[in-house]
Amino acid sequence: MLSDAAPKPVILTETQQVTRNTGSMVSRKVWLPKVLYDALPYFYLTAGFAAFFATLYISEWFWVLPHYLLFSAACLHLGVLVLRRRKKPQQSAVADQR
Repeated sequence: MLSDAAPKPVILTETQQVTRNTGSMVSRKVWLPKVLYDALPYFYLTAGFAAFFATLYISEWFWVLPHYLLFSAACLHLGVLVLRRRKKPQQSAVADQR
């Protein structure tokens, strides 16, 4: 019995090709300038506090209120998370130098 070890070409459908290309785009690293990289957690915190305090001035739009609160909670959580992750390696590096 003879067999051919050469790989056979795989023909992907259009949906599979889009999914394949999208996966590589999502997993790709994003490079930001240092100023934007350093300001990003503070932007999240500012946006979160602004959205939270904006809910105080909403008088008649009751359907918007939960969205503002969720957005503010997400921004505040993300800002604190990014700040904690950036500060953590610096503190351990200082402790290692002692």
